[in-house]
Amino acid sequence: MEGHRGPREPNRRLAELIAEAGCSNAGLARRVNLAGAELGLDLRYDKTSVARWLRGQQPRATTPALIAEALGRKLGRPVTVEEIGMVDERDGSSSLALGLAADTPEAIAVAAGLWRADAAGREQLRAASFAVAAMVGPSRDWLIMAEDPVVARGMAAAKNGHAPLRVGLSDVAAVRAATDAFRTLDHRFGGGHVRVLAVRYLDGVVAELLRGTYPERVGRQLFGAAAALTELAGYLACDTGRLGLAQRYYIQALRLSQAAGDRAHGGHILSAMSHLANSLGAPRETVQLARSADEGARGTASPHVRAEYFCAEARGHAAMRDRRAAEQALGRASDELDRSGGDTPVWSSYFDHHYIADTAAACHRDLEQPRQAAEQAASALAGFGADKTRRRVLNLFTLASARVQGGEVEAGCAAATEAVKLSGRARSARAVEALHDFDRRLDPYATVAATREFRSLTALRRPGEPINA
Repeated sequence: MEGHRGPREPNRRLAELIAEAGCSNAGLARRVNLAGAELGLDLRYDKTSVARWLRGQQPRATTPALIAEALGRKLGRPVTVEEIGMVDERDGSSSLALGLAADTPEAIAVAAGLWRADAAGREQLRAASFAVAAMVGPSRDWLIMAEDPVVARGMAAAKNGHAPLRVGLSDVAAVRAATDAFRTLDHRFGGGHVRVLAVRYLDGVVAELLRGTYPERVGRQLFGAAAALTELAGYLACDTGRLGLAQRYYIQALRLSQAAGDRAHGGHILSAMSHLANSLGAPRETVQLARSADEGARGTASPHVRAEYFCAEARGHAAMRDRRAAEQALGRASDELDRSGGDTPVWSSYFDHHYIADTAAACHRDLEQPRQAAEQAASALAGFGADKTRRRVLNLFTLASARVQGGEVEAGCAAATEAVKLSGRARSARAVEALHDFDRRLDPYATVAATREFRSLTALRRPGEPINA
């Protein structure tokens, strides 16, 4: 729960605010735990934790925001994370791109600012922590946000010191083609091979197009294409272990999809945010985001797209050990996909019954139902071709974990060994984390020969490296 980012010398800003609020260390810890409980987080900080923060240690994930919230409530005024001394004061990246812009020009400026900061390699941004509360707020704003009335840009709006670019449908087609190419590379080789290229394209090409001139019809499609690539950049950030950065990309993709007038795509992006929340151990927010996706896209999302939302919801229920709710959500996903007429948006083309089986396998694993998990994982694996390297790797680790859960250590290690050998082709932080998760599950079987053999296979791999056989 504790990390080492942030100040290494005493945090005087935090000490001053604690004194101003008249809080003891124990009192602040209690208030932080209560603020976390409101978000469904089981935090157990105490006065020793606060003492570490005062010595300069920065906690991970959402805790800095919760500390600011707790002090703000005591003081009766808003307190920012910057005020408590838990960000680099030379860099304003802590709050960059964490909200939805009020209008289209601001949406362009915020998204372009995110792309430029990332392309420039601002380390504070790339190392930004994930904040659950910052996911829920934009989803609520999106639910009630009115459609952008006009997105067309004429010469007056586009003036920036030089002749603005005139954008046409061929430019939109080029962005879509680039997105398809990046997505194909990602499936085969992992986000580590693709992320920088996608970010540079957003910064160098898409930002200039959005600042150009275009009629309404072209503008709506341009925003839709920009939203799809920004969402993909969020996924690539996830796959390289930059979860706080991924959060920002998803939020800006959500705003761009709103400018495109595509609520179904917005729901799809919220379902991606839901999966991100689940990976960070926030199951309540996982369910909330998935339900917001379905609510906000009602009447516009096809059965195929709605099935995505229910899959995301199922993961949250399973993480909370609610078997009935998880199975109901999985059933609704399958039913919706069965009703689909085949009219599938390109950003949802990956989703099929094999993906549902993959989700079901993870749910049953989390519910400690190893037989069902293994059956669903095997079913999913049969549908993932050689062009889906990372998906096969992750699915194999799910299968391996299910086998170990069921006491089949040798079979589990065999599946995990196949995953390790296959994953040498991909650079993926998600694959590395799946390996670590499986390895932890082997701890009770440390003396079994299959465990020793598997661990010898991975012993020489350094943390963060691609897994190579």
